Amino acid sequence: MNHMASHHHADARAARAKSRTHHGHDAHGGHDHGAMIADYRRRFWITLVLTVPILLLAPMIQGWLGLEQALDFSGDASVLAALSSVVYFYGGWPFLSGFWSEMRTGRTGMMTLIAVAITAAYAYSMAMVAIGSQETFFWELATLIAIMLLGHWIEMKSIIGAGKALEKLAALMPDTAHLVEPDGGIRDVSVSDLNGGETLLVKPGEKVPADAVIVKGESALNEAMLTGESRPVHKGPEAQVIGGSINGEGALTIKVVHTGEDSFLSNVIRLVEDAQASKSKTQDLANNAARWLTFIALGGGLVTVLFWTLATGQGFAFAMERAVTVMVIACPHALGLAVPLVVARSTAIAAGNGLLIRDRTAFEEARNTQAIIFDKTGTLTKGEFGITDTLVFDTRYKEAEIVAYAAAVESRSEHPIAKGIVNDALDLWGVDDFRAIPGKGAEGSVKGRDVKVVSPGYLRANGFEIGDPRYETLSGEGKTVVFVLIDNELAGAIALADIVRPESRQAIADLQKLGIRCIMLTGDNRQVADWVGRQIGLDEVIAEVLPQQKAETVRKIQERGLIVAMTGDGVNDAPALAQANVGIAVGAGTDVAIETADIVLVRSDPGDVAAILGLARATYGKMIQNLAWATGYNAFAIPAAAGVFFSWGLVLSPAIGAIFMSASTVICALNAQLLRLDRQRGAGAGPAPAAVRSPAGAQ
Repeated sequence: MNHMASHHHADARAARAKSRTHHGHDAHGGHDHGAMIADYRRRFWITLVLTVPILLLAPMIQGWLGLEQALDFSGDASVLAALSSVVYFYGGWPFLSGFWSEMRTGRTGMMTLIAVAITAAYAYSMAMVAIGSQETFFWELATLIAIMLLGHWIEMKSIIGAGKALEKLAALMPDTAHLVEPDGGIRDVSVSDLNGGETLLVKPGEKVPADAVIVKGESALNEAMLTGESRPVHKGPEAQVIGGSINGEGALTIKVVHTGEDSFLSNVIRLVEDAQASKSKTQDLANNAARWLTFIALGGGLVTVLFWTLATGQGFAFAMERAVTVMVIACPHALGLAVPLVVARSTAIAAGNGLLIRDRTAFEEARNTQAIIFDKTGTLTKGEFGITDTLVFDTRYKEAEIVAYAAAVESRSEHPIAKGIVNDALDLWGVDDFRAIPGKGAEGSVKGRDVKVVSPGYLRANGFEIGDPRYETLSGEGKTVVFVLIDNELAGAIALADIVRPESRQAIADLQKLGIRCIMLTGDNRQVADWVGRQIGLDEVIAEVLPQQKAETVRKIQERGLIVAMTGDGVNDAPALAQANVGIAVGAGTDVAIETADIVLVRSDPGDVAAILGLARATYGKMIQNLAWATGYNAFAIPAAAGVFFSWGLVLSPAIGAIFMSASTVICALNAQLLRLDRQRGAGAGPAPAAVRSPAGAQ
C-alpha cells in the first residue's frame, strides 16, 4: 500500500478544486455527460426513423413481406443508398470519431471494432450499388447502428445513474444563508460569499449552510445524506453541525468554521470522485481482456472472410456478413463497463452511508481481510465514564438515592468520574458547603446530610472496613469504584468504567460471521481490556501497549500470515493505520488519523467496519460476475457469428449480433445497480450489552 500516492492525489485534488463551484463538484462535468446522453438519444431516434424506409426498400425485406411489386420504382437503389449514407455518417459518427481517437492513442478497442464493421458493410454495399447488384447490407447497417446507439444511450444513463450520489450531495447545500449583523439584524447572503467566522441563523426546517459550531439554541438535525444515520441527532451549544444537514424544530445561531472546498461536504465529494476515478486492479484485468478480444475479433473477421470465400461456395456477400457479425458481437463493450459501473455504484453507496473510500486499491484489498484490529477508547468505547454498578451497604437507602447523593456533591467537580456520576443520576439535588478533599474526593451538605464521595484510599486512611466481596470483583474488572459516606457512615459504592458503544457487540459478531478475527489493541491496563473483550466477544485482546508500539504490534500480527485491517481515531493510531494492509479511521477522530487511513467512517459506529468490509466483498463479487458475463457469452456468440453452426441452420445476422452485444452491456449495467450495502443489523440482533467502562486516561 503506497501512502505516498495518497499525497499526490491530494495535490491533484487541490489543483482541481480551483475550477469548482462552492458546491464542490466540477462546474461543467455534469453538463458534459448530459450532453452525451442527449446526443446519443437524438442520433438514435433520427437513425430509427431513417431505418424504417431503409427496411422497406431493402430487397430482402421486401421479399419477406411480399412487397417487391408495391415498392418497386426507378431509382429505389439510389434512394436506399442515400438514406443509408445519412445513417452511416450521422448515426455512425460517434463510432467513427471514436475509432480515430483510438488510433491516435494506439489503444484499439470497442470503437475500432464497430467502426471497422459498419465501414466494411457500408463500403461493400456502395460497391454493389455501383455495379448494379442487390446484394447489399444497407438494412443490416442501419439496424446495427440504431441498436448500437440505443445500447450506448442506455449505457450512458446507467453511468450517470451510478454517479447520482455526487449530484445529491452537491444539492444539499443551500444557496443563501441568514447572516446575523453586529447590531442583531438579519440579512440574506450567498453561501459562496462566506469565508468563516460569520454568525448565522438557521431557522427550523432549513439546511445548515456551512460547517459550524452552535452558539445558541438546540435542535435535532437530520444528517442522513451525509452519515447514513436515519435518526435525527440532538445538538446544543458548542456542538458541531455539518453543512447540508437539515435543522429540526429549533432555531440555531451558529458560527461558521469551514466553507467551500474546506467543508466536510466538499471533502466527501472529492473522496468519492477520486475513488471512482482511481485505478482498479480488477479493471486492469478487464482492460487486458478487452484488448485481446479486439485482436481476436479483427483476426477472426479476416479468417471468417477467407474461410467462407475460399473454402466454401457461399460467396463473398455471405462471408462479409459473417465477418461483420463477428466484429460486432465481439465488441468488448461490456468488458469496458464491467468494472467501472461497479466502482461507481459501490463508492456512491458507501458515500451515502457515511463510508468514505480514500484508496481504491486498499478498498479492494479489504475483501481479503483476515484480522481486524480495533483501538479501544473512542472506537469500541465512547471514551466517557458512566455507572456500571451501584452497591448498597446501608439498607435505609435505595440505589437511586445513593447515586443522587453522590451526584449532588460531584455536580461541582469537573473530574471525568464526577461527570459520569452526574450524567447517569436520575435526580440532581442541590449541594451546600461543597469542599474538595485533596486527592481523595469531595464532600458537601445535601438535604441536610453530610455527604462524602471518596476513594478506597480515604476509607483505609480513616479506618473504614470494606468487607463486601463485590468490591473486590469490581476492582478485579478494572472498574473505578468510589464510596458514598452519609453522615460519616458507609452507605454505598458506585463503580464506573468507560462506556462500551452499544453497537460494538453486534459489530464484532458481524465481523466474526465474515470469518474475520477480531482483536483489540489498547494502552489500557490488562484488567480493563480483558473485561471489555469479554463483554463484546473479542477473539484476542492486546493490552498495555505504548502508542509508539502500536505499529510494531500490527506488523507482528501481519507476520502470522494474516491480512490485517486497523481501525482507530487518535493521533497515536496513525502509524498503526499506515502499517496495516487497510487503515480505517472513524470520522470523530483526528485529522492525522483520517489523512493516514484508506477508508474513513463518518460515524463513530464500529458496525460500519463490518459494513465496509462486507461491501468490499460484495463489490468484488459483482466485478467478477460482470467480467464472467462479458467474456463468457463470447464463447458461444463468436463461433455462432462466424457461422460454425451454419450446417444446423443457426446463423446470426449483424443486427442480431448487435442485440446480443448490447444486451450483455445492459446486463452488466443492471447487475452493477443490484449492488447493495448489507449492514447485517436489524431484527435479528440481540439486546445491546450493558455499559462497560474503564479508568480515565486509557488509550
